[in-house]
Amino acid sequence: MRGDLEWGSIPQLVRIAAERYADAEAVVEGRTRISYAELGARVERSAAACMANGVGPGDRVGIWAPNSLDWIVAALGAVSAGAVLVPLNTRFKGGEAADVLRRSGARLLFVTGTFLGTSYVASLRRAVAEGPGLPDLEQVVVLSDDAPADFRTWKDFLASGDGVGAAEVRAASEAVSGSWPSDIVFTSGTTGRPKGAVITHAQTLRAYEVWSDLAGLRQGDRYLIVNPFFHTFGYKAGVIACLMRGATMIPQPVFNVGTALANIAAERVSVLPGPPTLHQSLLDHPARDGHDLSALRLVVTGAAVVPLRLVERLRGELGVETVLTAYGLSEASGIVTMCRRGDDPSVIASTSGRAIPGTEVRVEAPVGEPGEVLVRGFNVMRGYYEDAAATAEVLTPDGWLRTGDVGVLDAAGNLRITDRIKDMFIVGGFNAYPAEIEQMLGLHPQVADVAVIGVPDPRLGEVGKAFVVRRPGAVLTGDDLIAWARREMANYKVPRAVEFLAELPRNASGKVVKGELRGS
Repeated sequence: MRGDLEWGSIPQLVRIAAERYADAEAVVEGRTRISYAELGARVERSAAACMANGVGPGDRVGIWAPNSLDWIVAALGAVSAGAVLVPLNTRFKGGEAADVLRRSGARLLFVTGTFLGTSYVASLRRAVAEGPGLPDLEQVVVLSDDAPADFRTWKDFLASGDGVGAAEVRAASEAVSGSWPSDIVFTSGTTGRPKGAVITHAQTLRAYEVWSDLAGLRQGDRYLIVNPFFHTFGYKAGVIACLMRGATMIPQPVFNVGTALANIAAERVSVLPGPPTLHQSLLDHPARDGHDLSALRLVVTGAAVVPLRLVERLRGELGVETVLTAYGLSEASGIVTMCRRGDDPSVIASTSGRAIPGTEVRVEAPVGEPGEVLVRGFNVMRGYYEDAAATAEVLTPDGWLRTGDVGVLDAAGNLRITDRIKDMFIVGGFNAYPAEIEQMLGLHPQVADVAVIGVPDPRLGEVGKAFVVRRPGAVLTGDDLIAWARREMANYKVPRAVEFLAELPRNASGKVVKGELRGS
């Protein structure tokens, strides 16, 4: 049965999973191990607290935190109260996070305390103090036992819902309709301005029932979720898919190869999706042979070129039974095409597979020729949140989504992504958008003009390179600009190299000719 028909909404999925897989292990985090029944109870308590604090249907709730059990409980609790989840990238700086919170009109924010040596609370405070403020944000809950006086601790927030009865929570979650928005995933496009793709409960459930089916995810699987929860790949192909199948979630907040190897061995991990760089680094780690990785049976990758050698090594050296590639984007619920089990390794390595059931994919070019990839189907977003102009640019009147990606379709319908109209490049699994980075670098007082491209990098796949025209009399160095950028933007966006030019190459209409820069 289709996922949207079987469960109806994400709150119903949580409730059914808690009943169906009650005694099975739901989440493992360090020494903490909770069953599906316990996860259901925790989500119910989180929903009660959201309701007690005035969060209701359609309200936006932000979450800015790394992968953890608390992220799962906070997010699913908010959605169970009828709220729309707004996940924030953990690599965001305060100003970037504040912009998304402001534009989404979030009423409540769940935020981590300190992560990777950064105080997210202090970063947010600083951004709010220096910027236009966050008039809609009524409450900030810190996912720890310690919070400033005007913010709340997670424990205190949960306790505030004790007066809301189970029947009231159940009624609220049962009222959630599949046609309601479940989340707004903010993504940057060619304009560099983040846009929020609105996806419904029904779209999410149908898409990740398909994903789980094509991947072969099953009850008893133990899934190491390294993909960030703020991304569709982590939240939906991770948390939502596990709830559907009764698989065990093992969230890992930061990708560290040693930690991943230890987790795979100790927890008998069987499922490990992630970008190719993740799997490559596991294979190449000097301590790999010291860990028992024999339980690993399913790998789903994508988001970059996948070397055939990687597919062969995963199967040959690690004995991974199923290796699949896929392609998706936030505007299409995170999934458009996927390989099928049984596909030839060369198909898996050279393409992202075929359109998933219920969707159509076409390329504006003859078979075998590159053109823009268009998608139509149940998975296409309702539109960009409160941005009709941007929505009209990418959604055609007859329902096709212009992806901005250039691809080639073969005679069997397999899609190979060859380039990006949007010039996006992928840094270790994170999407980096040149237009957004260019806008930010352009704010430097000594930068007159700037263009950014992605260049190959042996460790991260691609990194940014900036071509900069200095203002007259400026003495800016590449190191100066990189250091400045590290203070102003998420690390993956920071260019790793800077080249100074007298002027940028432009065509007759004034657009930068990036092909010339790539050739330089």
